[in-house]
Amino acid sequence: MLDAERDVQARLGDRPLDFASLDAISNVYRAAGTIRRQAEREVLGEYGLSFGGFTILWVLWVWDEMETARLAEECSLAKGTLTGMLTTLEKQQLVTRQKLDSDKRRVMVSLTAEGLRVIDELFPKFNSFEGDMTAGLSVEEKRELARLLRKVIINARGDG
Repeated sequence: MLDAERDVQARLGDRPLDFASLDAISNVYRAAGTIRRQAEREVLGEYGLSFGGFTILWVLWVWDEMETARLAEECSLAKGTLTGMLTTLEKQQLVTRQKLDSDKRRVMVSLTAEGLRVIDELFPKFNSFEGDMTAGLSVEEKRELARLLRKVIINARGDG
């Protein structure tokens, strides 16, 4: 048990709460936040990228150019947050935005040649970082963790 889990049990243990679910979801938040901060310090900072900026580059690298509405969804970002991040990435000359001729309200985002170079160079380093974050887990445990987290994601989306 983490210290935080013990503290919660000590404070709320007399209440009829679902502590197993509380611990599971709290640890999802803790893990995600800790990993993001560590990634920005150890890998992404060298490239001047936040975790969100990296995610945008990665999504565009895998799926190619994309409309902003879908990009925000794929990156789990609010549209307003995406807009600010795209402005930063444009200033870094990593992405470009282009309004659609058919509907000027719709915008396509794509990687620049520099953006492609950066993500192509960066991703192997990021994947090595992912390996560091899952060190101590067997391949089977990593697959099981991914499977269980997919279930949580499906529940959160309401797909299940």
